[in-house]
Amino acid sequence: MMSDRVGDFIIRLQNASAVGQRSVSLPHSRHLEAIARKLKEFGFLASVAVESKEGVEAKKTLVVAPAYRDRGVPKIRGVKRLSKPGRRLYVGHAGAHAVASGTGVRLLSTPSGVLSDREARRSKVGGESLFEIW
Repeated sequence: MMSDRVGDFIIRLQNASAVGQRSVSLPHSRHLEAIARKLKEFGFLASVAVESKEGVEAKKTLVVAPAYRDRGVPKIRGVKRLSKPGRRLYVGHAGAHAVASGTGVRLLSTPSGVLSDREARRSKVGGESLFEIW
């Protein structure tokens, strides 16, 4: 049983992009789908899709494709998990600072949904600081 779905998701993305895989599939959750759609919005993912499997137990799978620059260089250079199951890290809107001089993104889980650091500062909403990606 997986206890840290977000951590597993970002490490799978980082590993897949490092070896040049074209897609990554993992168990679906609405939270992970929201995170994936936000990463697609910022250009770290090329596509996000939800596939349903037919059968007795209809299970959904989240299929994401890491984005690459020309010549196959991955856009994901690094990730850092901030909030963990044993230690949740909450920040206010002022504490959500820029990542890697603005080239990276910090994602926060807020009452308004999954937001980036810039969106959280603009809308003055704080929340759980999930991870940084650059």
